Amino acid sequence: MTVRTRFAPSPTGYLHLGGARTALYSWAYARHFGGTFILRIEDTDLERSTPEAVQAILDGMKWLGLEHDEGPFYQMKRMDRYREVVAQMLEAGTAYHCYCSPEEVEAMRERMRAAGEKPRYDGTWRPEPGKVLPPVPEGVKPVVRFKNPLDGEVTWNDVVKGTITIANKELDDLVIARPDGTPTYNFCVAVDDWDMKITHVLRGDDHVNNTPRQINILRAIGAELPQYGHLPMILGPDGAKLSKRHGAVSVVNYADEGYLPEAMLNYLSRLGWSHGDDEIFSMEQFIQWFDLSNLTASPAQFNFDKLAWVNNHYIKQADNERLAALARPRMEANGAQFDGAPPLPVVIGLLKERTNTIVELSDAAMLFYREPQPDAALLTQHVTDAVKPALAAFAQRCADVEWNKAALSAMIKEVLAAHGLKMPQLAMPLRLFVTGQLQTPAIDAVLELFGRDVVRARVQKFL
Repeated sequence: MTVRTRFAPSPTGYLHLGGARTALYSWAYARHFGGTFILRIEDTDLERSTPEAVQAILDGMKWLGLEHDEGPFYQMKRMDRYREVVAQMLEAGTAYHCYCSPEEVEAMRERMRAAGEKPRYDGTWRPEPGKVLPPVPEGVKPVVRFKNPLDGEVTWNDVVKGTITIANKELDDLVIARPDGTPTYNFCVAVDDWDMKITHVLRGDDHVNNTPRQINILRAIGAELPQYGHLPMILGPDGAKLSKRHGAVSVVNYADEGYLPEAMLNYLSRLGWSHGDDEIFSMEQFIQWFDLSNLTASPAQFNFDKLAWVNNHYIKQADNERLAALARPRMEANGAQFDGAPPLPVVIGLLKERTNTIVELSDAAMLFYREPQPDAALLTQHVTDAVKPALAAFAQRCADVEWNKAALSAMIKEVLAAHGLKMPQLAMPLRLFVTGQLQTPAIDAVLELFGRDVVRARVQKFL
């Protein structure tokens, strides 16, 4: 059997983290077995589906690098196929026309609620042997309902949740085509999974109630059943369902906030799956390890600190040229001046060890690409009469010292010794003069990057 998985989002919003995790697991399972990963856009909800949401899904998948092998397929472009299957089911007697109005159906359900029963369609137009159906009302366009089995149960071995059984009496005859002929969600999904020969369906556990309906439709049309796995939701740090109030929930938002795609994939892979105590691993390793037996049925809790830690790991491993290309647009928007300044990849290499996101890295790098504007109170505090002679000596020594980190470090120590000072007494005012701030990497490394002319000019300016 060739493994065929699918990711089938509805384009009614952005690609959120739960959807991205579903896509990741489906993609990895297909890759693990050398199978096929299919992207399907379930866009039959015309009122809520938008082209912008479709593009957001495609952009999110592209950013994550989850390349599909087939698709994207759009349900709205498969209407003829759905109508063909509806016609076949009507002919086979597994579906029937229902002329009840929405108001009549709601009245049925209200009566059942009042009687303490589960509200459902009562089968008024369901054909049965010996049953006399009501006269067909004039001018009314019927819906098409699926003739769901009345007895028995639907049972499947969920690869995440274990065996699930739902009695058919809990399921009514759902509408599979509206009066205008457009098909409904559960019917389209069943036909698509059949036509696309899907072998494994991984999706959120909010679809558990849809699965018995889809299984019954698949059986009615003679299709093989895929294996189902329903993934638990992702919770926010407070234990509630992850939502907008927890911060960015669109995958593309995380790109904007400075997270690397490999970090997001690595972190998402651990939200519902594990391989011992392994925390950091490549996607090649993940594909090799990934199987369905290690999926957990418990909800996973999203931890922003953990994501930042993972992202920091990948930033430290990333090529400096790549990081510079990611950081530069934000820096330009913040007024960075690159002419005559140190090469950005070199600066990135100095700073990346202590930053968790590209945003932090971009902001930290700005000290090399703007004129320093130290706070007057800080200058008064750190540029004391005891320190000024040492600063003047430093400026003088800058003229002929070999301009590298080791030589600068040795020169600073000599100036300190000659004036009886400790390192912070000289380093702090130098940081203020050259960068405008007190917190920087090692002062000798910073001075080396700025270059002799810039350092001398800024020190002399403030002295």
